[in-house]
Amino acid sequence: MAPKPPPPIHMIDVSGASKTFGNVVAVSDVSFTLDAGVTALLGPNGAGKSTLFRMLCGLTTPTVGTVKVLGRDARKDTPVRGKIGLSPQQDALFDRLTAQQFVEIAAKTHGVANSLESTKHALTLVDLETVTNKPVGSFSKGMRQRVKLAAALVNDPQILILDEPLSGLDPVQRNRMIELFHSLGSQGKCVLISSHILDEVARIGSQVLVIAQGRLAASGDYRDLRTLMEDQPHAIQIRTNQPRRLGAALLEREIIDGINIEEETLNITTSHIDTFGRSIAPIAKELNVSLNEVVPMDDDLESVFRYLIKGK
Repeated sequence: MAPKPPPPIHMIDVSGASKTFGNVVAVSDVSFTLDAGVTALLGPNGAGKSTLFRMLCGLTTPTVGTVKVLGRDARKDTPVRGKIGLSPQQDALFDRLTAQQFVEIAAKTHGVANSLESTKHALTLVDLETVTNKPVGSFSKGMRQRVKLAAALVNDPQILILDEPLSGLDPVQRNRMIELFHSLGSQGKCVLISSHILDEVARIGSQVLVIAQGRLAASGDYRDLRTLMEDQPHAIQIRTNQPRRLGAALLEREIIDGINIEEETLNITTSHIDTFGRSIAPIAKELNVSLNEVVPMDDDLESVFRYLIKGK
């Protein structure tokens, strides 16, 4: 009988990883595997994203469990750290250095053979080739973000860990960097990008990890996440001059599930969000009711986590 083949080595393999700081649990029993492509790590501030990234890069060890990159422990294996590129959330740049000097230091730290050529290539990838000799202290927040990204790319890593890399970028820059991430993923690199903005995650990649309160709340295709959200009741606040009349009509037509009235504010919940969206304006017009404001109260990131961690 032939022996069983060894299990595959994933580019990132996190198994039962927890990290505590005294009595504070930053990451709790997280497990997932990743290979080539782009994955978004979605979570609110304080959810444990940065701590998880630090463990992946070997900057701290898990209290419990294992964290492996390319089959190795980055904390103990110096060569594997050279195959990781990290763009941290913190804006810790040396403002007196030029963009070229800053990125070239990163190249030399990694022992890149031709540091100058690699630096120029990395700055070109992030569209900073025309400002290489300007001090980073004069850069906008978006440009500073791209300098950090160039430093993460300069050693041509197999693993890219990017912590909120799109923060501060204008729409054009965001589009360009998202295109770059997809290009890197298609080249066989494992690109893990954190964000706390739901719509941003939809554009980063279809593969999503959701972390809340230090725990992995969900993982899989972004479309499945949206479907899960759409199956939940939605909370909506409506400001109108006749809240009782409008609320009664919505209840009578079975468009909403629940209702609460506070002066000229109508708070409703509905499991039929599409029907509500199509019907609210025609019904208000039919009843001669003014609609001053219609605001989704749970179309934010916190509601996603409430839905996902329910019952966990």
